[in-house]
Amino acid sequence: MSQERPLSYAQNMEDYHLSLAFAGQERGTYIDIGGGHPVAGSVSFWFYTRGWNGVVVEPQDELARLHQVLRPRDQVAQCLIGAESGERDFHQFNRLHGLSTTVGAYAKAAGAEFRTTRRQAKSLADLCRDHVQGPIDFLKIDVEGAEGEVIAGGDWKRFRPGVVLLESIAPISGEPTWPAWEPQLLAKGYRFVLFDTLNRFYVAEERKDLLAKLPTERAPWDAVLHLYEIGRAPENANHPDHALALDLARGFWASLPFLGNDVLAEILQKGRELNGTQAGHADENIASDAFRASLGLIASTYDGGFIDD
Repeated sequence: MSQERPLSYAQNMEDYHLSLAFAGQERGTYIDIGGGHPVAGSVSFWFYTRGWNGVVVEPQDELARLHQVLRPRDQVAQCLIGAESGERDFHQFNRLHGLSTTVGAYAKAAGAEFRTTRRQAKSLADLCRDHVQGPIDFLKIDVEGAEGEVIAGGDWKRFRPGVVLLESIAPISGEPTWPAWEPQLLAKGYRFVLFDTLNRFYVAEERKDLLAKLPTERAPWDAVLHLYEIGRAPENANHPDHALALDLARGFWASLPFLGNDVLAEILQKGRELNGTQAGHADENIASDAFRASLGLIASTYDGGFIDD
């Protein structure tokens, strides 16, 4: 992998644009509302890998659990953020998790299967009071249509992020959403600086340093490496973790016969879900002699049992 271009984890170089505003700042704090996956597509992971930490809001169970495991320095708030605290409907898409929303019209327009549950919601002000003790360097809001509600629930006198960026294009339709909520933010003393074709970036008017450094135009796409360019770690020798991935893969295959039935069942279920197939009677198969024989056959190539003539 080329060392000249940094690796961007975000969808649209949001992390890179923020890095220009905070260039030279070794530590900082963020609030990431709508955290999504803790790595792929994350706006805050760039900063986490460089020693920052903050609060990640992610209501979806598996994604929240991933954050807790992979980013232990962050605080994870598994809730919704709205204009006020209470309970809200949450429309969740399993595979298309980035479309999950509190806005029923957006969920129906997606044209994919979703389920609706009741979830606990907090106002932005309550979230900050519960989790924030010092300055907030940036606040990211990606809530699929509920941006105005998040802004309305903030205490913008007490908690003033240096930079606020919000997804500003409606999912599916691609229509601009900012005319509905931008006046609120401008009235709170924030200045519009950058539109990157997906997000709009605003800076607190008192932060002259950030106003001077945040770019006003989107950087060239090739200013960074993107996740799709490095692909999967075991498959691409140019991936920064290629060697580690190969060691882990070899060790995993060799360890298969020693994994417990519960662990094997969970791995099988996950693999079949990702492949779009049904789990079937995995527990019965795992207990069979034939299944154990298959584990031995798979592992033998990796555990020293395979003799290569």
